[in-house]
Amino acid sequence: MTLRTGHIGLNVTDIDRSLAFYRDVLGFVPVGEGKEEGRRYAFLGDGEQLVLTLWQQADGGYDATRAGLHHLALEADSVERVREYEEALRAYGADFAYEGVVAHSEGAASGGIFFHDPDGTRLEISVPSGAEGLPAPNDAAPTCGFF
Repeated sequence: MTLRTGHIGLNVTDIDRSLAFYRDVLGFVPVGEGKEEGRRYAFLGDGEQLVLTLWQQADGGYDATRAGLHHLALEADSVERVREYEEALRAYGADFAYEGVVAHSEGAASGGIFFHDPDGTRLEISVPSGAEGLPAPNDAAPTCGFF
C-alpha cells in the first residue's frame, strides 16, 4: 500500500477555543488561518508538515454514537513526555477517560492518556513502549476502544 495519512480534519463549534487548545495545550504550530465569516478554519502543523485542520462547521459537540471519527491518536516520544502532556491538560481542565497513563491492554508495552478536546472529540497521546506494568482499565477490550 502506498497511502499514508496526510492530515486530519476536525469540525469544531468554536474555532478560537479549539485553536487555543490545540496550539497552547498540545503545542501544534499554526500554519494558516481563514477568518472570513462563515468560512473559518485553521491549519496546524508540527513545525515541518501539516498535521491537523480545524473547520468551524459543527452545530454541536462530538457524538460517539454517529459514524465517523472514533478518536484521534497522537504519538509521543516517551512516557515522560506523555506525563508532561497530562499535566498541561489537567491545568487546562481537560476531561480524562482514565486516571493517569494506562496500558493499551493488560501486559502491553504501549499505553498513554485518553481525554477529550473542547468539543468532546476523543483524543489519545500514547507511546509504543514504556508503559510496561501500568494498569489497563479494561480486561477484555483495548483501552482506546470504548472511552
